[in-house]
Amino acid sequence: MRRPEGADALAMHRLVVESKVLDENSTYAYLLMATEFADTSIVAERDGQLHGFVMGYHPPTRPEALFVWQVVVAHAARGSGLGGAMLDSLVERVRRDRHGHPLTLEATVAPSNSASRALFGGFARRHGVPVIELPWYGAELLDAELAHEEEPLLRIGPIAVDLTS
Repeated sequence: MRRPEGADALAMHRLVVESKVLDENSTYAYLLMATEFADTSIVAERDGQLHGFVMGYHPPTRPEALFVWQVVVAHAARGSGLGGAMLDSLVERVRRDRHGHPLTLEATVAPSNSASRALFGGFARRHGVPVIELPWYGAELLDAELAHEEEPLLRIGPIAVDLTS
């Protein structure tokens, strides 16, 4: 696991397309995340192939938060615990970069997205921190015909302990 680089953007985009479940962004968006937001993102690589990534950033008005925008695991690596391992590794790196200051993990997750809810719920249980769900993005903001579900915010933490111990 490592910070993403610009050369990872096309593979990141491909993983999202192949997932058939995540909202696809432009390759430029993945390039920005892999370069400008590399310190708050992570990729998992094996034998020269990307097997997953987590894209995140610090919202300007909530610098103590790590907002996770997308998490994807390649079909071949699903069920291996890679998603949780990437989250753990990323949060520990960001906390280390922040000199150990507490961090709150945030993500918006549709009510029907059971895989993401399980991933974030598992993270909270492993680390003994609460999950608070708040109304955030209503369906009317995501699709004019309301074809997209609402995206409530999951706020996990604060995480104030060393995750590697």
